[in-house]
Amino acid sequence: MPVIYRQTGPMCYSNPGTGVDEGTLARVWTPPPVPVCRIGNVPPVEPLDEETRALAAVAYGESSVQDVYEEMAGIACVLVRQQKARGYPSIRTFLSKDKSFAYAAGDGNERHARLKSAREEDIEKDAGMSAAVRAARNALSGSPVDYSNGAWFWDGADIKTNYADHAKVLAGLHITDAAHNIYGIQDSVVAGEEWWRDASGKATKLRGTWKYAYDSTAAHGGTIFWKYNSDYLRATGSKEYR
Repeated sequence: MPVIYRQTGPMCYSNPGTGVDEGTLARVWTPPPVPVCRIGNVPPVEPLDEETRALAAVAYGESSVQDVYEEMAGIACVLVRQQKARGYPSIRTFLSKDKSFAYAAGDGNERHARLKSAREEDIEKDAGMSAAVRAARNALSGSPVDYSNGAWFWDGADIKTNYADHAKVLAGLHITDAAHNIYGIQDSVVAGEEWWRDASGKATKLRGTWKYAYDSTAAHGGTIFWKYNSDYLRATGSKEYR
């Protein structure tokens, strides 16, 4: 026996040739119709809160103009990791208090300023800015995909253009995977050692040695990601995030 379905709203169906039975207000279908579309059933755009916007703007400003999602997501993950390690309650507080870490937040970076002031509808229409927002949401989520591979720092093209005077080069750096070497730079071996010392400052026992201060962890777009070398950390007792 056919089942009667009452049409209660504007819908589109894939059942051609069916109509309202004469003298009734019911449609008769066997089997039930398969919905194809619903008018007004488009999910709303997720509102962009200020914490997400602040993180997205820095990730967008610090990344290359290639607008690579993985690059921006990696930068965003580093920023959140640094914010938590340094004890700041939010990304906005971190960026406003620690001006030396993410320069795009305070050096007049054009891309940063563009996303910071953009309307939400304009961000949605722009591939690069919308990717930056997705990257920020990923980093702020409870279980982000970390494209930086555990990094605490990053560098762009200046690692090549300013190689001789770059702080990481002078401290010693190691490219751990050829895929990370997007700028074709050389390892910089800067051997160092640290000693335990007595109250007077006299060296008493060798604490440890290292060849490099930084190891690469990943590279995406125009960014190389870094963390401190484990030998360096053991020998110096430095914090991972400093």
